[in-house]
Amino acid sequence: MSRQPVPLPAEHIPPGTPEWRTADVRRWLDAVPARWAHPLFAFLALAVSVAWEVAAAPVPACTSAEPCGSDWTGLAVAVVLVLSLYWVWRQPRLAIGGLAVTVVALAAEDGVFAFARPSALAYLLAAGFAVAGLVHRLAVAGRQRALALEAAGSAVQRLPDAARTFRRGRLSFVLAAVFLAVAGFGVWQALGVADAYEQRAAEAAHLSGEVTAVDEDEGVLTVTAEGRTRRIETAFPEDFPVGTRVDLVVDGDGAVLVAEPYDAFGWELLVLGGSVAGLAFLANGVTGHLAARRLRREPLPVLHVLVREGEEDGRTYVFAADDTEGRRSVLCFHSLYASEDDEEEEFDEEEEFDEEEFDGNDAASGDDADLRKIADILRGGGPTPPLREAVLYGAPYAGAEVAFVAREDEDDPEVAVECSVTAVKPTLPEWRGRGPQRRERTSPRRSADEIAARMTPTAGPRVWRAHGFSRAIGLGLLLVQGGGVWAALDDGPSWSWLWLVPALPWLLTSVATALTWRITADRDGLWVTGAWRVRRVPWDVITSVRHHEDGIRVGRAKDSSVDLSPTGWAWLERRTGREPGAERVADEVRALLHRPDLRPDAEAGPGQQGMPVGPPLVALTVLWGAAVLLLL
Repeated sequence: MSRQPVPLPAEHIPPGTPEWRTADVRRWLDAVPARWAHPLFAFLALAVSVAWEVAAAPVPACTSAEPCGSDWTGLAVAVVLVLSLYWVWRQPRLAIGGLAVTVVALAAEDGVFAFARPSALAYLLAAGFAVAGLVHRLAVAGRQRALALEAAGSAVQRLPDAARTFRRGRLSFVLAAVFLAVAGFGVWQALGVADAYEQRAAEAAHLSGEVTAVDEDEGVLTVTAEGRTRRIETAFPEDFPVGTRVDLVVDGDGAVLVAEPYDAFGWELLVLGGSVAGLAFLANGVTGHLAARRLRREPLPVLHVLVREGEEDGRTYVFAADDTEGRRSVLCFHSLYASEDDEEEEFDEEEEFDEEEFDGNDAASGDDADLRKIADILRGGGPTPPLREAVLYGAPYAGAEVAFVAREDEDDPEVAVECSVTAVKPTLPEWRGRGPQRRERTSPRRSADEIAARMTPTAGPRVWRAHGFSRAIGLGLLLVQGGGVWAALDDGPSWSWLWLVPALPWLLTSVATALTWRITADRDGLWVTGAWRVRRVPWDVITSVRHHEDGIRVGRAKDSSVDLSPTGWAWLERRTGREPGAERVADEVRALLHRPDLRPDAEAGPGQQGMPVGPPLVALTVLWGAAVLLLL
């Protein structure tokens, strides 16, 4: 029997507030970006083209006439480029401006003929594709806003008093100041390195010599000048073949090339990282602050809806007012409580909660309820939160800020005001195709009865095994493992071998699990095949089955849970339009747990129970290591 939503007292529902009903919700959900406009595709296109351009673009050789030094203009363009890759996901308007700057910078450096290079042309096309997707997403967000305003009609209300005191952005500003200070420190140190060289060069001797030997592995030139041979370190030994004349700055026993006067790369890298992080936090802080101000500035459209808190990710999910069973969520966001006594509510959105977990960046709150809520997000699990009647303030659309009023539960007579602390997102993947074939994720977790309705009893054992995504993850980790062993053994015995002690067992377990995990359900329980063994778990000791952190966890009454991980990559599977395979397996096994009539009648034979491949993989790794040592 379905549980009725927690009602909202009538005095807290503004007069004339319309219900956001299923028909309007469907129209709102249909106004989602096309598949091609998903930011993942733009990000990949840009990343690949940037990598190609970096590898293929001609790099001017360092010479005495034009020595290599700090390229602050190029570093600034690199900062904008990295930020643009991030903003493609989070800040479409800023991403458009950032990509325009990078294209202009590329053209300004080499002229329009720069795009005659295939790699530069590829970047130009990738940037154009990304901008087209960003413009499309902004247009779709405008369409969603118009549909929300149409559903709200003429009903407008000012925010509740508690929400008017809610502030966002201060933590982002603080973090921005910290990272920008780090970047400033890096600039100061890099300039100090350059100044130190200039002082040294002013007092040192200047000689000209000939390169007599080049050690490209060590990055060392052997230079003979005025009858003395010196070994000079260089970052680009390929630019100075044997017989090349080079100019030196000689100070006692030390000498450097005039063409490569100093190395401030480490400080420049610090400037890059600090600037990117600082400006990203700054942009997020300004965006959140301005959005919150817009909410407080004028009366807002209001909609009568239902809300529920996600079981695993702590998001607030919004449902149509007539969807009393919570079958299909409309949109989601993270929120925190607001109170009239609060001077600030803070939540960092530098890393938005992406599908499964809380990122770990803090929220500053002065209320115990906020602390409990954050703890629930971190912990996950627990009983399914109830549906609650709510009034939503603000026109919802992708990227919007909203607030809502609802009771916490049936036993709490007071209403709570909550404000969004991350942007609104449609709960359906925004790029899925339209039409009846589109699969929809209706809630953070489907009920066992809903899953059972799609299953039919079988006489033989049910078998679930590693799917394509899981095996792809396993093959990728296997390549990482093989490359890591090669890199560790490349220089012979050294301290680098120590990293193999913790890394190899984890890699072996992950590779073996991802490639060949299996769960077999029969009359008496489950056979769970992991990396090293096959475990028998009777039905009467199983307490829960859930998809957890890209793995499957089978809880047991007395002993510790039985875990399989990794069993895929849920984040990427969702973004490619697929239901995560391991999530579906966990749902179906949980349905068998709660519906004994669906369980198989037969027992699983040895061939259906699976075989762990961890031990053979260890032998294969040992043989690979031996082969590497023999080849080197």
